[in-house]
Amino acid sequence: MTAEDVAELRSLIASHPEASRRVLSTKVCEAWDWRQANGALQAMVCRGLMLALHRAGHIELPPVRKVMPNPIAERRRPPKVEVDTTPVRCRLSALGPLEYRSVRRTLQEAILNSLIAEHHYLSYAQPIGAHLKYLVLAGERPVAALIFSSPARKLRPRDRFLGWSEAAREQNVHRIAYNPRFLIPPWVEVPHLASHVLGVIARRLPGDWKKAYGDELLFLETFVDAERYRGTCYRAANWVVLGETTGRGHRAPTDKKTRSIKQVLGYPLSRHFRERLCAVR
Repeated sequence: MTAEDVAELRSLIASHPEASRRVLSTKVCEAWDWRQANGALQAMVCRGLMLALHRAGHIELPPVRKVMPNPIAERRRPPKVEVDTTPVRCRLSALGPLEYRSVRRTLQEAILNSLIAEHHYLSYAQPIGAHLKYLVLAGERPVAALIFSSPARKLRPRDRFLGWSEAAREQNVHRIAYNPRFLIPPWVEVPHLASHVLGVIARRLPGDWKKAYGDELLFLETFVDAERYRGTCYRAANWVVLGETTGRGHRAPTDKKTRSIKQVLGYPLSRHFRERLCAVR
C-alpha cells in the first residue's frame, strides 16, 4: 500500500459517510477492479486489509454495525439428517450407475455435513478457503462423501516432492486441492468402491474447480493417519506417498510430537504438473 492508496481510501470513506464496512469494501474492490480469478470481488480480503489499516491508524472505519457469526471459530456440529442406513453389500458392478453430485450451497449439503459429522473419525470441520463438496449417489442413496479445499501453504513432503522454489509456491499453491474428508458410510460394503470413486472424482474435480474459482488444478493431496489406516484405496487409485508429517502440527513451539504421524499422499492431474507448478511468472 502506498501513501496514494491510503489517501484514496480515506477519500472514498469520506464520500460515503453512511456506508457500512461491508459496503465500503465492495466499493473499494469496484474502484480498484480487485477481483478473484472467477470474476467475483475480493471483498473479504479487502475488509481484512481495511481493518489492518484502521487498527494501524492509517484510516478511520465506521463503527461495527453487526457482528456476523463465525462458523469456523464456533465450529457448531452440523444437525443430523436421517438417511437410509439399510446395509449395501454387493459387487461394484451390481451397484448400478453412480451419480457424482456437487452439493455445496445446495439443500443436499446438509446431508454430506451430517454424514461426515456422524461417521468420520475426525467428524466435520468447516473447510477454509476455496472448497467443493461431493455426494456420490446410487439411485438416491449416498454411498460416499468427499470434500476438497484449499491446501496448506507449506507442507514439507509435498514441497520436497515438487521441488519448487518459495516464489513458485506462493504463485502456484492455489493450483493444488486438499482432500480433508473422504467417507464411505459404515453400512456400505462394496469392494473397490472407494478407489473407483477417487478415480472418477480426480477426472471431474478440475472442471468443477475451474468453473467455481477460475483456477486450473494440477495436483491433489491428502493425509492418511498411519496409526489407523494404510491408505489402500488411495494407493489403488494411483495416489503417490510423498512422505510423512512430523506429528508436531502447524507452527509448533517445540520439536515434541503432539499428534499422530500422517502419511502425505499426492495425485498429479497433468503430465507436466511439476514443470507448471515450479514455473515463476
